[in-house]
Amino acid sequence: MATVRIRPAAPTDAPALAAALLRNRAYMRPFEPHRTEAYYTDEGQAARLGDGGRRWFAVDGERIVGSAILSGIVLGPFRSGSLGYWIDQEYAGRGLATALTEEVCRAAREELGLHRIEAGTLLYNHASQRVLAKCGFERIGTAPRYLHIDGEWRDHHLFQRVLHDDGPPVV
Repeated sequence: MATVRIRPAAPTDAPALAAALLRNRAYMRPFEPHRTEAYYTDEGQAARLGDGGRRWFAVDGERIVGSAILSGIVLGPFRSGSLGYWIDQEYAGRGLATALTEEVCRAAREELGLHRIEAGTLLYNHASQRVLAKCGFERIGTAPRYLHIDGEWRDHHLFQRVLHDDGPPVV
């Protein structure tokens, strides 16, 4: 993992991201919604990179080998966001998901001033549940038919990590 680094996403990452997603398409199918062919193109990923979520990549040279996104960011009294991540099949089991998750938590607190982050996993995604536990997330419940994944509405375990208990800025 010495050659892998974590950095924020940039608009110019669309081709490398499309290549990574195409390379891992079959591997990630059981954990993903059905995608159109356009999703796996440079243009499809350029649109995603501009959709308002904050993203970080694990990169090995110029190759994207993992990604984390903090989406659904809400400020005000809620100050929360939703975490999602994936790791390239060739790089699984090397601690990259943990490193990405910790970087998202750091940035969420220090740069965005968020109070908490939430995440959900398929009931059988024990590897992802271990990542969340290592990063201080607590299971807060189970949501029936939570997301449409791999062609069906799937139950998910829900997790959260409270980043701090400071009050939000007064406006």
